[in-house]
Amino acid sequence: MIPDKKKKSRLLSLDVMRGITIAGMILVNNPGTWSDIYAPLRHAEWHGLTPTDLVFPFFMFIMGVSTYMSLRKYDFRLSWAAVSKITRRTAVIFLIGLILAWIGLLVGGIASGAALIDAALSFDHIRILGVLPRLALAYGVASLVALACRNRYLPVVAVGLLVVYSVILIFGNGFAFSEDNVIAVVDRCVLGENHMYTDWVGGVRLHFDPEGLLGIIPSVAHVLIGFMVGEMLMSDGDNSRRALKVLILGTSLTFAGLLLSYGIPVNKKIWSPTFVLTTCGLASSLLGLLIYVIDVRKHAGWCRFFEVFGVNPLALYVLATVLSIYPGWMVQGPIMESCIIPLCCGNMKLASLVFALLFVGIIWLAGLPLYKRRIYIKI
Repeated sequence: MIPDKKKKSRLLSLDVMRGITIAGMILVNNPGTWSDIYAPLRHAEWHGLTPTDLVFPFFMFIMGVSTYMSLRKYDFRLSWAAVSKITRRTAVIFLIGLILAWIGLLVGGIASGAALIDAALSFDHIRILGVLPRLALAYGVASLVALACRNRYLPVVAVGLLVVYSVILIFGNGFAFSEDNVIAVVDRCVLGENHMYTDWVGGVRLHFDPEGLLGIIPSVAHVLIGFMVGEMLMSDGDNSRRALKVLILGTSLTFAGLLLSYGIPVNKKIWSPTFVLTTCGLASSLLGLLIYVIDVRKHAGWCRFFEVFGVNPLALYVLATVLSIYPGWMVQGPIMESCIIPLCCGNMKLASLVFALLFVGIIWLAGLPLYKRRIYIKI
């Protein structure tokens, strides 16, 4: 049953939260220096959670909420039109991720002295997976599952995926940063080391991809949780009740994740089941708070900054990624050395924060004309 028009009313808080997460992703990806990063802009080295670890899962959660909105027009039926749109969107987002990885290799190769043609054809070390490929695959699989289940069995599917992944981690040495970790083993066998991310933990360097293949399993559950929150929001036309329901769910998921973390650690790099529960809980709580402040209390004057990011999230994220691919050569070096570090009296951690905020501001300025002209770049 499709909700009536009153219940279809657009929530400004959804665009704002999407904008907060995209601005956050751009912020933490561009700290100005990778040696003296402002502490909250760091990821947890292995187990644990920092503010930086929240932005990607928050975006994946809100993507799930938005997916529910977009699939309503197909009446949640597994039709050819729905499947073709999901497949096309998945492929395009994945391809954009690969192109960004290729641009990184191209620019890096040229900077190191390689000929243009050699750098352009150097595919033997391209990273296949990453943020956008992870988003693409999680979106595609979760959308097809949601349509196949017709919304009825999604809680069972989401829980089942997290249980299966927990078993894989427990019996596959999945909580250790090691070559024997089942996550690294699968990626090496399928992708090869040359196409994986190289990470450092505790001074140990290892080919370990935090957006690897097995992590797609909990990521699908992550999107499905967001999808079910979208259904919860659209099943009730009263914003006060919407906010209360989402806040209660968020609190419940957060506590569940934290309690289970005593046996299954919260870990972003393996996208552990407790990481899914905790971050979906915190994201739900933030969304409930935003609904109350923006859509119930009508305090929306501060929202425009984040709306700019929220209405064109993919386009601005791609722009930010392209600009930051080789920051030490193109942008970061001159700005940091000539302006920001002297301004911060040599305090590198403060300079890191200032540069990150400045970079977000530059991307915002690029998105502002699109927002004013109501130009929305969608896939």
